Amino acid sequence: MTTAVAEPGTGGGGGTAVAARAERVTKAYGEGDTRVLALDEVSVEIARGAFTAIMGPSGSGKSTLMHCLAGLDSVTAGRVWIGETELTGLREKQLTQLRRDNVGFIFQAFNLLPTLNAIENITLPMDIAGRKPDQKWLDHVISTVGLADRLSHRPSELSGGQQQRVAVARALASKPQIMFGDEPTGNLDSRAGAEILGFLRRSVDELGQTVVMVTHDPVAAAYADRVVFLADGRIVDEMADPTADKVLDRMRGFDSQGRTS
Repeated sequence: MTTAVAEPGTGGGGGTAVAARAERVTKAYGEGDTRVLALDEVSVEIARGAFTAIMGPSGSGKSTLMHCLAGLDSVTAGRVWIGETELTGLREKQLTQLRRDNVGFIFQAFNLLPTLNAIENITLPMDIAGRKPDQKWLDHVISTVGLADRLSHRPSELSGGQQQRVAVARALASKPQIMFGDEPTGNLDSRAGAEILGFLRRSVDELGQTVVMVTHDPVAAAYADRVVFLADGRIVDEMADPTADKVLDRMRGFDSQGRTS
């Protein structure tokens, strides 16, 4: 059962709602002897208004799962939903519109246009779509990520951490139903990374956002409400209220079972 996903900040109401889910999703690359099974009948639900981290050794399928949940990659078998909308079977134009209107993305690379200042980069996706931002929401997002005094600066005038803050604000600005981050602190030093993770945590706590983050870092995963662990294309464990030490111990368990990162 899926549940309609409200806009951020409207609250869950009536129990835990589902922002996205996968049902027996398989993703394979290649054919015959070269076939690689990246996901092997994975089923998972992502709670609305919560911060979920996806972890696992290299090659475990964690980024593939995120890409399938976000509609960035198709599935070989199984079904995927964002809110009440099933992605599997949508035409490319419909999928593009759904991603644009309902999904936010943050990646290792900041992907900012160097000729635009911070506020222009933040509103660019909406400008391209011909949509006006909700100014009250936009101001709230900018305040949350601490960019109010940097809006006229171009990327070259911002630190790496500040550039990633712009990317976070851009992802939040359109009120996405769900926001995906693929190693969003991977190119940052520990201090800047902690700032970004703090902003993601605040976007959940203060803005009602839903965040799904792929990470290899136990410290980053500790910011989440829940960690889902993958190995060999399958979900093998999950952890609520994680700490860095507990996550690290679980990851070490993969090595003791003969899996390498």
